[in-house]
Amino acid sequence: MIVDLISHASRYGSLHPGFAAAWRWLAETDLPRSSTGRHEIDGPRLFALVNRDPAKGRQAARLESHRRYIDIQLTLAGNEEIGYRPVTECSAPEVPFLPDNDVAFYAERPDSWLALPPGRFAIFFPHDAHAPLAGVGEPHKVVVKVAVDW
Repeated sequence: MIVDLISHASRYGSLHPGFAAAWRWLAETDLPRSSTGRHEIDGPRLFALVNRDPAKGRQAARLESHRRYIDIQLTLAGNEEIGYRPVTECSAPEVPFLPDNDVAFYAERPDSWLALPPGRFAIFFPHDAHAPLAGVGEPHKVVVKVAVDW
């Protein structure tokens, strides 16, 4: 997992071949005015989900992980809070891996929490279980999905 300011995003371009295209799209897109929903960037290997979903609070936020995609989660407005726990510290998924949605859910609780105010992003790799929307309110955020197998 990586957490940083969006102004530092270019520092992470060399970590994955799809990250440079993700940072470019984020920089060139009028994100506050973007419609909610899916935005195609580079076919199935790179796309973004813009949402304004209500937060669930820490008690209702569920740990999830992905196999095919890396998440870059950027808060645009409001305050996002995300729980974290390494997948290696989770037992078998509570909900088995759902290939169509690229997600597994775990019964464990996060062992740490991170605040993600506007202008900050977090990168979650397949080994990072994360529980998004754990705060309060209705954060406006974008999740860029970067295919692991570029």
